[in-house]
Amino acid sequence: MKGFVLGGVSSGVGKTVATLSIMQALEDAGHAVQPAKAGPDFIDPSHHEAIAGRPSRTLDLWLEGADGLRRNLQRGAGDICVVEGVMGLYDGDGSSTAMVAEALDLPVVLVVDAKAGMESVAATALGFREYADAIGRDIDVAGVVAQRAHGGRHEQGIRDALPDSLEYFGRIPPSSDLEIPDRHLGLEMGDEAALPREALADAAESLRADRLAAVASEPRAPETPIEPAELVDTTVAVASDAAFCFQYPATIERFRERADLVTFSPLAGDSVPECDAVYLPGGYPELHAAELEAAGTLADLGERAAEGLPVLGECGGLMAMTQSLTTAEGETSAMAGILPADVTMCDRYQALDHVELEAIEGTLTAAAGETIRGHEFHYSSADVDGDARFAFETVRGDGIDGDHDGLTEYDSLGTYVHVHPESGAFDRFLERVGR
Repeated sequence: MKGFVLGGVSSGVGKTVATLSIMQALEDAGHAVQPAKAGPDFIDPSHHEAIAGRPSRTLDLWLEGADGLRRNLQRGAGDICVVEGVMGLYDGDGSSTAMVAEALDLPVVLVVDAKAGMESVAATALGFREYADAIGRDIDVAGVVAQRAHGGRHEQGIRDALPDSLEYFGRIPPSSDLEIPDRHLGLEMGDEAALPREALADAAESLRADRLAAVASEPRAPETPIEPAELVDTTVAVASDAAFCFQYPATIERFRERADLVTFSPLAGDSVPECDAVYLPGGYPELHAAELEAAGTLADLGERAAEGLPVLGECGGLMAMTQSLTTAEGETSAMAGILPADVTMCDRYQALDHVELEAIEGTLTAAAGETIRGHEFHYSSADVDGDARFAFETVRGDGIDGDHDGLTEYDSLGTYVHVHPESGAFDRFLERVGR
């Protein structure tokens, strides 16, 4: 499988729309596309899957390490991988788009906003190409996709201005149909606000699918190959619905490879399945707080946790494990009551960073003294009871109170941090709860 990375000159330049349009163009040209996303994102990948029909791979050096990143990509399918970047090409100290492209040895197609420029598009792209040499990074900026560019004289002016070292891969026409609504954590999910296929098809016609396919190259192979996973005699129940929708495909794959997996919907009022442990991924419990309380599943989960059932919750999962959740509108709903804290939604984000945690004592995802890396992005704050026990000290990041993360009660753990299976955290979880 060959691939390339789609980098932007900045956040907000329209990388996701460009990515979806490029995937559509390649699919229309007969290619099987494997989508991927640089950075710890759950939302953009949901849009990728809606177009490509296969889960998007998460590629983040901080979360996975270079070899883990390569293994994760190798688990994909198709003949061309399109990697959507994060922020601007060079932005981010933990895992920038440029760092991902360099780790994989893939060329970069640069998305440049051409709404009010022609020659300036070429100047911008050339600057991004030459900057790699200036900072000593092995980055191949192969060419550009012109975002919000008209045809005719506008397009021709861009093409004429580009030097021979930069290829023109086409344009994304300005269109109100090519806009994805957003909310506090980013864009709306792919199954909520999928772009119209007709609009994507129109945009795809303005792209040079043959040249995009030709520029793709083979990614660097991992030094440690993928090996069969050791089975664990355990059953894990995973919450999966609109309130708990932030799941890395690799996490679900790891669960299925090593254990038995069942899913349930707290929003639908499903009973907690017979299992050895429960995983509550992140998502949007704040958008469904009253429904979650009325459904009764969280109350049932709280009783099961008090009886010793291990529950692992990440971010939205942590919120659902607390005593109560108060929305930004001031409405309070009871949650599972597993963890001694109350959560309140805020008007602006409370944390956004790559994170490193050190375990104070042994817990579901780490032994005492071990460190795990992850990512936090949340708009809620947690008011923690005075007798609460924390599982981790924060080496980097904010966590729950600035110095700690991981509330623990009974045999359960809730954190604000999302981790990737390449961190080893989910393997330790399975081995801890396995019979």
